[in-house]
Amino acid sequence: MQVPLYQAKAEFFRMLGHPVRIRVLELLQSGPLAVRDLLSEIEIEPSSLSQQLGVLRRSGIVVSIREGSTVSYALAGGDVADLLRAARRILTELLAGQSELLAELQQAEFQQAEFQPALAPGGADRPA
Repeated sequence: MQVPLYQAKAEFFRMLGHPVRIRVLELLQSGPLAVRDLLSEIEIEPSSLSQQLGVLRRSGIVVSIREGSTVSYALAGGDVADLLRAARRILTELLAGQSELLAELQQAEFQQAEFQPALAPGGADRPA
């Protein structure tokens, strides 16, 4: 039985759902990198990086390249870089919207504070 497309998409996004994997993919957008370069950029334990690279490689999103004793990784295709750029644009729009909402909330709070009557000590309103 074939997996429904929505389920395959969910699995794909679940595979991307780790910060180290996203960082690796971001770094690989500029071209292949040796594992040692990835380690210096990401600053995690080699075993952890190896595990995350394995997930990406098994999914087919990255490929490994061996030259002598050096192992490098590269994106398997340009669509991954396009996806990361789209995610960046979406996040930028979301954060801009949140920033605008925060500014509106702060303005409303400021206006509300200006128009509240002064409270007497003890919290009761003083008659004017």
